Amino acid sequence: MTMPMNVHPQYITDDNGKKVSVIISMQEFENIVEDIEDLAVIADRKDEEKTSHADFLEELKADAIL
Repeated sequence: MTMPMNVHPQYITDDNGKKVSVIISMQEFENIVEDIEDLAVIADRKDEEKTSHADFLEELKADAIL
């Protein structure tokens, strides 16, 4: 997930000057989509059982990852 968002929007306005649309770069759009996807995964996993850091390291060692 990216830290502070560095978005530089450009706005499309109607005849009265009301903002009706926004334009951002593809990179900014992709970063926003990635952040939303990350947040969705976090929300989906919020009720999963927690594992301590020590237990996680032991699992990695048991699986020969560490």
